[in-house]
Amino acid sequence: ADRFLQNRLPTGVDRVSLQYLQRFSDRSFALVRFAGRWLELGRADSRQVFDALLDGGSNGRSVIRRCVTQAYLLSWRRRHCGVLFNTGHSGLDRPDYGMAVVKRCLKPVFFLHDLIPISHPEYCRAGEAERHHRRLETMLSVGKGLIVNSVATRDELMAYAAERGLAVPPCVVGLLAPAKLPEPYRSRPLGKPYFVVLGTIEPRKNHLLLLHVWRQLVAELGDAAPQLVVIGQRGWECEQVVDLLDRCAALRGHVTELPRCEDRELATWLAHAQALLFPSFIEGFGMPLVEALMLKVPVIASDLSVFREIAGDIPHYLDPLDGLGWRQAVLEFMKPDSVEREIQLARMANYAPPTWAQHFEVVDALLEKVGVGGK
Repeated sequence: ADRFLQNRLPTGVDRVSLQYLQRFSDRSFALVRFAGRWLELGRADSRQVFDALLDGGSNGRSVIRRCVTQAYLLSWRRRHCGVLFNTGHSGLDRPDYGMAVVKRCLKPVFFLHDLIPISHPEYCRAGEAERHHRRLETMLSVGKGLIVNSVATRDELMAYAAERGLAVPPCVVGLLAPAKLPEPYRSRPLGKPYFVVLGTIEPRKNHLLLLHVWRQLVAELGDAAPQLVVIGQRGWECEQVVDLLDRCAALRGHVTELPRCEDRELATWLAHAQALLFPSFIEGFGMPLVEALMLKVPVIASDLSVFREIAGDIPHYLDPLDGLGWRQAVLEFMKPDSVEREIQLARMANYAPPTWAQHFEVVDALLEKVGVGGK
């Protein structure tokens, strides 16, 4: 809700939370942490808050503020026992979170998206590793059930717990489904061949490698070089990438940056691309990969276990540090008669992306196990 109130675009984690709202909102109450207090909203106000978040309209912000203000005055009257979903890691690093859950006789079910702040702290903000340790301590100490987005994430969690001698509550793997993108426009958004990289600009996404590859391509091919389309908001500690985007004369006219992209525009850019480029060093899941394959778009991706889990042998895999390999792959996939591209298109012919129905079948089974049916 914080990002919505600040008029910021939803993150991948936010989109997962919205799917849970869509699935469970008709039988749920909203619990809001505000100004140091836990505010439990009544049925009518909860419904208004849920509808505002799902609708995404600007008038929803005033609705949420009004409902939260009212709950702040009246929250002492309400106590709702049952399952508590926390699908976004929010508040789990606070030392009083577990005590508050126990006090309210709630059965918390947590969604763990990744362990990246612990396994790869160099790609995260200072202090994030310590905060994530506290989040995991909360999940493992009071959680009645855990949902993870991949076998890769589950394996990392199990190794983490085993190393520390900690018990893990019932844990299920629920693969994430892509957003239902609108039909792309038939006309190409760009006449020349182009490639798309999709995601927030941050260190672990490895935009820097692509920009250096593109600088080489421009030096070699000039105007015949393909276009690089960078779709995503600028994140934190990405000064080198920003410097290249803003000030590199060699890249001017050869790199297109789109910080805000509506769904149909996104679908159109993806659908007509030579390939999606996904050179991340580490990922908890990898939704752009699924979205590209759903649209029958080839993918050139880092050789990560989670990517192989969700896409098998379909993508063209490379080491995220292999600049020469990425350059050669781009040169191959930009050809109008690219053999490698045609082979990958054939491999993805029968690809079926995960669905939310499949995801929530797994979640419902977990809820039955922890004592509350999900249907």
